[in-house]
Amino acid sequence: MYVIQTINGQERHVKHLVERMVGAPSVEECFYPTYVVKKSYKREWRMVEKKLTPGYLFVVSQDIEHVAHALHEVPAFTRLLGTNGSFVPLNMDEVAWIDALTKVGHRVIDISQGIIEHDKVIVQSGPLAGLEGMIRKIDRHKRLATLEIHILGRTKSIRVGLEIVKKRCAFPSGAIRCSGWRPEAPFEKGRHRSSRIRDAATARRQRA
Repeated sequence: MYVIQTINGQERHVKHLVERMVGAPSVEECFYPTYVVKKSYKREWRMVEKKLTPGYLFVVSQDIEHVAHALHEVPAFTRLLGTNGSFVPLNMDEVAWIDALTKVGHRVIDISQGIIEHDKVIVQSGPLAGLEGMIRKIDRHKRLATLEIHILGRTKSIRVGLEIVKKRCAFPSGAIRCSGWRPEAPFEKGRHRSSRIRDAATARRQRA
């Protein structure tokens, strides 16, 4: 799998040009991944599809030299990425996260749903299920999760759709309640991470 750089906003047009002017058998697949998020319009939530890597296309080919030559005939800006004059494919780990979140014929990262329980994110459905370790940040209001990925030798943050449908906290007795609950007094077992952080900060100040 290789990467073609183009102009942001022209991904769909360039994809069609590559498929028509280069095409099979040299090009097995050409795509630009997208992700689905929920957007509020006039108090109504709608599904919106956005580009995951603006300005870049991915191409699967066993004859990349022919693809590179044919791209010169495409009437749009295209640049096959590589180093030192050679075209470098994505490594196995880079291909793995693309294939884990999307699939051939449907390169769309659909919105996932999950809960937060004891400060731990548990994705119950969607492409992020089982991939919670990739999540670095969650924006519950915008229904987005920030993932950290490695691509083309660089670490990049991307955002995908994640709706947290419930946040549950445990009481000392083991009872579960939804978000909004705050303990009136700290307790040792099951204490929130923020409480532990504050305790650690207090201990450091006392030792100073």
